[in-house]
Amino acid sequence: MLTSLQNSLVKQIRKLHSTKERHKQQLMLLEGTHLLIEACAVNYPLVTVCCTEQWQAGHLQLWEDVCSRCDRAEIVSEEVLAAIATTVNPDGVVATANRQELPSQVPSTGCVLALETIQDPGNLGTIIRTAAAAGASGLWLSDDSVDLDHPKVLRASAGQWFRLNKAVTTDLRATIQQCQQAGMQVIATLPDANLTYWEVDWRQPSLILLGNEGAGLSADVVAMANTQVKIPLSPGVESLNVAIAGALMLYEAQRQLTYG
Repeated sequence: MLTSLQNSLVKQIRKLHSTKERHKQQLMLLEGTHLLIEACAVNYPLVTVCCTEQWQAGHLQLWEDVCSRCDRAEIVSEEVLAAIATTVNPDGVVATANRQELPSQVPSTGCVLALETIQDPGNLGTIIRTAAAAGASGLWLSDDSVDLDHPKVLRASAGQWFRLNKAVTTDLRATIQQCQQAGMQVIATLPDANLTYWEVDWRQPSLILLGNEGAGLSADVVAMANTQVKIPLSPGVESLNVAIAGALMLYEAQRQLTYG
């Protein structure tokens, strides 16, 4: 059992709390049983798995499974687990996995999200979870956004991170143009738009633009949209959380595709 916070493996994993170190080591942190189960379900390459004795005793089959998949498996003390986790109350297991190269494309069919300068990892993880639940085809993320594999993004996605097509774009405007050329309608949300989001024909391939939590979409990205829509708000309410706004449109698209 690893009990020392000075152990080299413990130090290495603790460094992964930093974005710079995750990029340097080309590793990401998977925290919690659910994320580990989802990673195993899609055969995602694990590197190291650390768990407490109590967690191992309660998850013997999963422990055997991850031991056969990872390069190194260790039983650690509660103190060590608390040190390597980024969460306040970790549930007993932390793993590292390779930062795989993401695909350079997302399908230009169905509903796809394009996210500009999203900064909150909880928002991004929730958007990924919602997009997967609503049957979205994928997600584009501008490269000035929060890391796609930030630990909080992974946790907030509730494991759907592993199941949704996603890619980072270095030129969001060029990506939007490519989607338009592929036959997708591009839809931006603005508070003063003439159409409400349910007045759009979502049965055709659609790219939904969602912007930064504070500043919204940049003017040049808005200008590229074929259609601008609003989400009606009660008086005195300024805006909706970006993940909620995306969810409303994704589920309206699903409703139209299912019921016409």
